[in-house]
Amino acid sequence: MRKTIAILFGGCSSEYEVSLQSAAAVLDAVDRKKYEVLKIGITRDGTWLEYEGGTDEIRNDGWASHPSCTPAMISADRKDHGVMVWKEGRPELVYVDAVFPVLHGRNGEDGSVQGLCALAGIPVVGCGILSSALCMDKHRAHLLAETAGIEVPEGQVFGRKECASGELGRLKEAAERLGLSKGRPVFVKPVKAGSSFGITRVERAEELEEAVREALRQDQEVLVEESVDGFEVGCAILGTEQLTVGKVDEIELSGGLFDFTEKYHLLTSKIHMPARITEETAGRVREAAVRIYRVLGCSGFARVDLFLKPDGSLVFNEVNTIPGFTSHSRYPNMMKGVGRSFGDVVNTLIGLAEPS
Repeated sequence: MRKTIAILFGGCSSEYEVSLQSAAAVLDAVDRKKYEVLKIGITRDGTWLEYEGGTDEIRNDGWASHPSCTPAMISADRKDHGVMVWKEGRPELVYVDAVFPVLHGRNGEDGSVQGLCALAGIPVVGCGILSSALCMDKHRAHLLAETAGIEVPEGQVFGRKECASGELGRLKEAAERLGLSKGRPVFVKPVKAGSSFGITRVERAEELEEAVREALRQDQEVLVEESVDGFEVGCAILGTEQLTVGKVDEIELSGGLFDFTEKYHLLTSKIHMPARITEETAGRVREAAVRIYRVLGCSGFARVDLFLKPDGSLVFNEVNTIPGFTSHSRYPNMMKGVGRSFGDVVNTLIGLAEPS
């Protein structure tokens, strides 16, 4: 019998649009001979709906007005092991074997949905509660990686209350210490956010106040971080016990920040896959990425991003536990570099689903 997989898309997150594109690609790639799919969309305001239409409506964000949509929710009752769907006003239980949250950013990639699946006793595709929460939190992920001997950028965290007091003295002091006093930029980031939302490259002290406001639109904490010389490299990892490590890619920046627009439109930046580095250096990137993946307790899949400095040393940037997942996204392309097709990756991931 085919297993039933609930694929979640959309989400109450600033990365809602990215999720739609990723989920549509995943849905098109699922092997329907092995898996039956239950499509669960989440609107921007957090409404859950079962959706029975096609992937084109998901891509163009017309799915929520489709006549097939009906209220749905994961039942937290472990004996149900499924999704409650309201058909003609009456609840029906649909048993599911696993949940695949194709949800980027907050309320999907941060351990929240993984926690719901754990309560329900339903296996989840990808990282579990702890690793999802840790990897979303840039500061605490850095602290943990640093204890394992991995170099991380220097930074300092400030809470919303401290920033909202109107007294940014300590934050300005930190920014000066981390680079501004030497004529070097710093980055002001929300501690928990994805797709570079809320991140500002700050070159002058007078830019800090607006940068802090921008970061606080995404999170309750603000990270002020030094800039790292060099360029960013990424490494895709698939698996839990036995790992498949993809080719290393490289981001070539024309400006100082790989922001949301550049990530998804590449107007002036370029992604080189494989990276323009030696095989010895690529091997060190892969080794560091696997160490970080293990230290942060990742499972299923993730993309590990690092900086490669001019002296050849590596600095950990972040882990994306649900990276962009269209057929042209970085993660699938790195896997393609080691002979794993998009469909192969999607269906292998579903087969790896474990309880949170």
